[in-house]
Amino acid sequence: QVQLVESGGGLVQAGGSLRLSCAASGSIFSINVMGWYRQAPGKQRELVASITRGGSTNYADSVKGRFTISRDNAKNTVYLQMTSLKPEDTGVYYCNRDQWYSGSKSVYWGQGTQVTVSS
Repeated sequence: QVQLVESGGGLVQAGGSLRLSCAASGSIFSINVMGWYRQAPGKQRELVASITRGGSTNYADSVKGRFTISRDNAKNTVYLQMTSLKPEDTGVYYCNRDQWYSGSKSVYWGQGTQVTVSS
């Protein structure tokens, strides 16, 4: 099992910045992708950004140029730097880790952290 512990959410005014962190512990395997998803009220959970162990990144179009995902492999931690925040960025942000071992994929989720952007 893998545990994901998130931190860094909160309330911020539009145009402000927040930094989310997610630390993984437990049965860590080297082949993995970590990412952030978000879910707004009444909407489906959507991918915000993801990053491979090698540093390849993928972003939702809505956050390109404003959010930056990064990771520290030594600490098994992924970060999401969010700038120029908009009210539509409001939601619960979930850390995700997909990892593979012997051809089998496992998916893990954090408990979620609330991000609220006021206009």
